[in-house]
Amino acid sequence: MTTRPLAGIAFAAAGILALAPMTAASAGASTTATSAATATATTTGTTANGKWGPYYARGTKAKANGKLTAAPKADPSLPNPLVKVTGSVVSLSRTPSTCGWAVFRISYFDSAGRPRLAYRNYRTCSYGKTKKFAFSAKKVGEVEVKVCSERKAAKPSPDCRYAGTWKSLYVYYR
Repeated sequence: MTTRPLAGIAFAAAGILALAPMTAASAGASTTATSAATATATTTGTTANGKWGPYYARGTKAKANGKLTAAPKADPSLPNPLVKVTGSVVSLSRTPSTCGWAVFRISYFDSAGRPRLAYRNYRTCSYGKTKKFAFSAKKVGEVEVKVCSERKAAKPSPDCRYAGTWKSLYVYYR
């Protein structure tokens, strides 16, 4: 019963530790502080700017990687005004009816300041063929990715969207 609250506290502490070096780096600190921020961000699973991935689907049937760029912000307690994500997804399954999916979950704040969720999905169904993608979002709180490999469809299945673990690419804390 106590593992969930402890996991939440550990996750929050990791996020706070990740933001402290990033704030110093964005304020124009030395390159040592920047490399410390990158090292801290990499170990906690969050990045301010930089490469992400490669992340693989279960059974290594698909792979996705790319780059995330977050706009600099003066107040670390506010959502990020603009986050850009670029990358690619590739299917590693030789079955023609199986596709590789990169599914993104973006938490953002609407004009009234209420949190909202948005999803972006990118797929490729040809073995070894890379599908490139790029998108941006405003007033971002968090960007997460999940890579799946499943049958060809217009959108990812509920198993792909809701089962398994999301990988955090960018996290902001109030």
